Amino acid sequence: PLSPAAVVGAGLGGSASAYFLQQHFGPQVQLDVYEQAGVGGRLATVTVNKQQYESRGASIHALSLHMQDFVKILGLKHRREVAGKSAIFSGEHFVLEETDWYLLNLFRLWWHYGISFLRLQMWVEEVMEKFMRIYKYQAHGYAFSSLEELLRSLGGEAFVNMTQRSVAESLLEVGVTQRFVDDVIAAVLRSSYGQSVLVPAFAGAMSLAGAQGSTWAVEGGSKLVCSGLLKLTKANVISARVTGISLHSSEGRALYQVHYESPEGQGSAFYDLVVLTTPLHPSRSNFTFDNFDPPIADLPGSFQPSVTSVVHGYLNSSYFGFPDPKLFPFTSILTTDTPELFFHAMDNICPVNVSAAFRRKQPQEAAVWRVLSPRPLDKPQLKTLFRSYYSVQVAEWPTYPRYDAAKALPPVALHESLFYLSGVEWVASSMEMTAVAAKNVALLAYNRWHQQLDKIDQKDLMHKVKTEL
Repeated sequence: PLSPAAVVGAGLGGSASAYFLQQHFGPQVQLDVYEQAGVGGRLATVTVNKQQYESRGASIHALSLHMQDFVKILGLKHRREVAGKSAIFSGEHFVLEETDWYLLNLFRLWWHYGISFLRLQMWVEEVMEKFMRIYKYQAHGYAFSSLEELLRSLGGEAFVNMTQRSVAESLLEVGVTQRFVDDVIAAVLRSSYGQSVLVPAFAGAMSLAGAQGSTWAVEGGSKLVCSGLLKLTKANVISARVTGISLHSSEGRALYQVHYESPEGQGSAFYDLVVLTTPLHPSRSNFTFDNFDPPIADLPGSFQPSVTSVVHGYLNSSYFGFPDPKLFPFTSILTTDTPELFFHAMDNICPVNVSAAFRRKQPQEAAVWRVLSPRPLDKPQLKTLFRSYYSVQVAEWPTYPRYDAAKALPPVALHESLFYLSGVEWVASSMEMTAVAAKNVALLAYNRWHQQLDKIDQKDLMHKVKTEL
């Protein structure tokens, strides 16, 4: 039997990993979860006027089956939808505005961009349909020892190639026009990844699926999923920063010593299995691996800094061409890739608890806006977007990988029972991608531990799963 297992990080990746490990290995597995900051990781909230707001984007795609499951198991609820309209701003005018009426929106898109819009939808749907196979594979206990193998099993070499070429290139190839890419695709990717249309096609498809599909959010905030899963697994959460891992062996099996620093000082503990869910990039963590042969290399790649400012204030609607604030109709503003634009997107956000009586503020009233930008906003920039404001709360973090194509994807298995979760962000970064990766790591750990090699990296899985049914 598996004795203690360690998970490093208590964000969504860590809490989902702990949950899935316990599901597969059984309730007797002892789980230690190390977290230096706070449960929830990037799924943090900020308080404005006694109300809590999510500081990161919180929408989850309707097809996110693992996230749906977590919410159900934990007895959480979907947050009540509050309607709002979005528009794409070029720095001078609105390139595209949403209306109240869905069909009219489609007509507008069609009128402006012709068949591009349809081709985009077909492209995204085809990617999503193949991606959805992962749930069937995982339900049958199949795991993948690398991200490439996982992608290959879903969509063949074409999926692997989608991590190496840009979304712009892929869309132009299926007949989407450059204008549609510049106006619409660029705005969606800036609002989700803070990057351009040079993002890899696979990450782009996932982000575009979220933009055009129906989405939902967790009542009370996404971080409740993390704390809920950790409570459910009765994991032992240790408030400490992990500094390194050294390899020992006992009775022919690998034994990992996890070294950490906590407020009480330095310590260490031994584990049969370790899952790392914090990024292993030199820029992000000074983490050491000892006694590994061959040594575990530093992972290449860097992160895109992204800044979220939660501003409680009065929108300066005249900057957007609406001198009368009462007439400003949008609750969400995306932007095109224009050099003088200093922000990626801004949303009039709702609190994490939306009561039945809740209504959005009128555009002339003070509201809570979340502004995403590549750098912290200075006073003149804040004054450009807001006539005046009561408070600004800034969260700055290297959120997303800097997606430069032609890099190999990071490994999933660093050693026989030492696994790395965060590499999945180089394929695409979303809550559901993290959950899928956590389930894969738990299955991989289980299949390796029990020597079920016929459940790892199998070819032709579509056929196998059909015959198993």
